[in-house]
Formats: sequence, C-alpha cells, structure tokens
Amino acid sequence: MESAVWLRDAVCCRGRFPALAGVDLDVAEGEILLLRGPNGAGKTTLLRLLAGLATLDGGQGTVLGCDLRSDRRALRPQVGLLGHDLMLYEDLTVAENLRFFAALAGASEAESRAALERLEVAPRLADVSLRRLSAGQRKRVAAACLAVRRPRLWLLDEPHAGLDESGRGAVNRLVRDAAGRGATVVLASHETPAASAVATRTIQLVGGIVTRRASGSPAAVAPTEQVSDA
Repeated sequence: MESAVWLRDAVCCRGRFPALAGVDLDVAEGEILLLRGPNGAGKTTLLRLLAGLATLDGGQGTVLGCDLRSDRRALRPQVGLLGHDLMLYEDLTVAENLRFFAALAGASEAESRAALERLEVAPRLADVSLRRLSAGQRKRVAAACLAVRRPRLWLLDEPHAGLDESGRGAVNRLVRDAAGRGATVVLASHETPAASAVATRTIQLVGGIVTRRASGSPAAVAPTEQVSDA
C-alpha cells in the first residue's frame, strides 16, 4: 500500500530548538493513526509539519507525494487541519461559514447541509453568528467545514475536546467515513477512550519520545522514532 506520509530523520526547529528531531514515520493511505500523549509531547508540531505549515529543517519527507521542502504550497489544498484555532469566521453565520468552505472545494449547498446534519448541528443554528455558539457547537461546525472540503489527509488536534458524548460519536463516524473513502487521518489526543475507538494504529508520545511501539495495523513505524517537545 502506498504511503500518504513518509518521514525519514525529519527535523523541525522552532527558533534554535529542535521541536522535532529525527522522526521516522510511515502512514498508509486510508489509515487512521492516533498520536497519544500529554500536552507538550510534540503532537501539534508534527501535525503542523504534515500540513505544510512548519518547515522541514532536516531529513526528508513527503506527504501525499509532495516534498515537504519544495512542494508545501501544492500540499496545502489537499490537507485539512482541525486544531485549537478552528479558523472559522466569527462574524459569519454557521451557514455562511459552510458556504465559504464549500465554494473553495466546489461542493454543493446540499453537501453543506449534509455535513451539518452529520455533525448533528441543529438547523435552528444555521443563521446564528459563530460568536454566539458554545465551544462544543463551534467544534462541530469546524468539523463540518473540514468534511465539506473533502481533503485527502485529515489532521485532527484534540478533535474530541469540548464535545459531549454525542459530539465525540459524530466526529468518530465522520473520521471512519473519510477513511472508508480513501482519506488518511492522523489525530492527536490524550483523550484515550474516544480517540482509541476510531484509530487503527497508535503511537505513544511522552516527553517528546515514543515510549511504546505502534499498535494496531502492521504499517511500519521505526522503533527508534522520536518526537521532541513542542
């Protein structure tokens, strides 16, 4: 199976500090990889590197066939990142946010409505400004905006945070559906039960180091893989 993510000795610096140091990683197309670990374990930096938002300062890496040194701009339209910053427009309504991201992806109005329904966003909220929503409602809307974009690689940073049981289930169903259609998912979380329920493989990060080899599917991860503090 072809690799969606391939890293060898990958180094990513923040200033002079190596936030990632010597990372080896293979993620197969259609896989759901969970990065477990506490805050400060390096999970967010790794996701930003895979999104083309952080610079590869050493080693080699490709994501979806794009070289992380030379093709980061070509990579970005194919990747969807759901992070702590939801990157929604506070002054727009729920429906207006969906229309904006749907237009970028060439998705229809019907697809936008379907995305909101899948995340169980109440129809009465469609014309409500984002700034009036709760944190959990905003997270659901952000996930719907990501879904309507149909990225090939989903990068999710603490996707279950701020959600109730219903919301966590809706996110997991969305992730499974995306992987079933061939998308690759890398999610970072220290909320073990919700994230483990959807992952096909897990890597444990503690203090920037892999303390447990990958579990789950047989896709290769080097046993010496390391991720430094971020």
